[in-house]
Amino acid sequence: MSQHSQFSLLKERRFAPFFWAQFLGAFNDNVFKTALLTVLTYDALSWTTINIDLLNNLIPGLFILPYVLFSATSGQLADKFEKGRVARYVKLLEIAIMCVAAIGWLGHHLWLLVAAVAGMGIHSTLFGPVKYAYLPQHLNSDELVGGNGVIEMGTFVGILLGEILGAMLVVHKPWGVELIAVGTILIALLGWLFTLRVPYSPAPAPDLVINWNAASETVRNISFSKKNRPVFLSLLANSWFWFFGAILLAQFPQYAKVYLHGDHSVFVLLLTVFSFGIGAGSLLCERLSGHKVEIGLVPFGAIGLSIFGFDLYLSSLTYTNLNQVAAMGFIDQVGSYKILFDIFMIGIFGGLYIVPLFALIQTRSDPQHLSRTIAGMNIMNALFMVLATMVGVVMLHFKFTIPQIFMATAIMNAIVALYIFSVVPEFLMRFIAWLLIHTVYRVRGIELGNIPKEGAAVLVCNHVSYMDAIVIMGMSPRPIRFVMDHRIFKIPFLSWIFRTAKAIPIASAKEDPWLMEKAFVDIAQALHEGDLVCIFPEGRLTRDGEINEFKGGIMKILERSPVPVIPMALRGLWGSLLSRDITNPFHRSFKRGPFSRLELAVGTPQTPDTVSPESLRDYVQVLRGEWK
Repeated sequence: MSQHSQFSLLKERRFAPFFWAQFLGAFNDNVFKTALLTVLTYDALSWTTINIDLLNNLIPGLFILPYVLFSATSGQLADKFEKGRVARYVKLLEIAIMCVAAIGWLGHHLWLLVAAVAGMGIHSTLFGPVKYAYLPQHLNSDELVGGNGVIEMGTFVGILLGEILGAMLVVHKPWGVELIAVGTILIALLGWLFTLRVPYSPAPAPDLVINWNAASETVRNISFSKKNRPVFLSLLANSWFWFFGAILLAQFPQYAKVYLHGDHSVFVLLLTVFSFGIGAGSLLCERLSGHKVEIGLVPFGAIGLSIFGFDLYLSSLTYTNLNQVAAMGFIDQVGSYKILFDIFMIGIFGGLYIVPLFALIQTRSDPQHLSRTIAGMNIMNALFMVLATMVGVVMLHFKFTIPQIFMATAIMNAIVALYIFSVVPEFLMRFIAWLLIHTVYRVRGIELGNIPKEGAAVLVCNHVSYMDAIVIMGMSPRPIRFVMDHRIFKIPFLSWIFRTAKAIPIASAKEDPWLMEKAFVDIAQALHEGDLVCIFPEGRLTRDGEINEFKGGIMKILERSPVPVIPMALRGLWGSLLSRDITNPFHRSFKRGPFSRLELAVGTPQTPDTVSPESLRDYVQVLRGEWK
């Protein structure tokens, strides 16, 4: 598996033009929206006599509304047509919308600008399913997390820069309105030019008959996603993040003004710190995941969101400044660094939470239905954001202070996370495995790319300790069904992990012939369904660190299911606390110290008609070498 940098994708045509097109779209959305909100806030009488508070709530709502109304249709279009072509048409639509907006800017026609806000909402709705369905078509599996991280970083940076530029340009005298009118057209034109370089992306479902009834198509999309439980729960977990973020960000303006006693620049500072946190967390995912889709980061992200969300409440209580301050003045106040640190860490853990979810949805959804799945997610996101607004209003009605809203949101996040991870314990199980191989051990994978990206295969490995399965599980880019001794399967706590991983317990014919036969039936079923199955052919843990004789069970498996066999070898686990080394376990643990170095070496796939227990043992022996 290549250890490339995710930023190297920005040099490649299969990624860079699409990245810049989506970046400029997010950037332009926010230049336009922020400029409009700013001019209505500071120069309202030149534009309208309508209540400004009403317009400030109407404009964001009009931008979100198309996600509810048109996401179902946009998902079908992205599945039916070539994605580069869809992207080019969407960008042409953006140019047209900005031209209409320019007439509104120059003629002071407020309702043309409001209509353009709704138009940009339609533009974003149409582009959303294309954005996330495009990546799996052009990125390798070990690039997907990094690619999603760069996309998320670009989106949030684009939002942030757009808000800053929009607020700065529109108040520039005397050409502020003209700068916005011309600038947004030029940005849209530049985005269209980038789409001309987007490579061909074939439609996964060209024969799809489009259902123009958005309501029935939405119900059908969500019903289809429910059939794949991990994907559906990931969609809900994704939407929950937008609920969490919507409540949090909605409080920032009043939080900056009322609690921090800051001007508009303090609000911009909070937003900047949060956005950079999201970007940094998104980019960090690739390094922490080891270039694979690591959903173990999702619980890690959820834990961080709750911890630092609650700590933001505590930090707010210790802030005592009562004087009006700008951004630099706020930074000089006691407690300001703690508040900024909490907001930055919420962003970091938000990135760690959201990027693996996108990657899981992209890799485990039906490829022919991916854009429609993303469209369904967009609808759910919009509904969750509306729900967040309602919940925020209710909490304010019951006299919650803004810091108390931060605390309540953090507690709600912990409750929702526990529910999701109890319903789909694979998230928590992968988190435990990820934590193990990044704390107690330092595991290096060798030729992990030999593990097939899809399809059935049998993995065979030497058996050194009770932790073998968890180490392999944490390093594999795909879920694995482990076959293990029924006594190990019953070890407290580890048993829960093995059950969650759908491990298959096995016994010898002498101990329990029924369990042995059931195990072979379950193995055949798993391979028939295209899963990876891992066995330890020695049948028991080594007592001296040497590789024991491989039993004949592997041949019985291959007789029923002739699939490729992947030899693997663990190096460095002998002598660990949970191996059967007879020397003093505490002395061994002290001698090894924390962060023990391990390796998992993966050999090349072997055809089922050329292997034998003896040949596989010899291969594993060579892979392991002298390091036990």
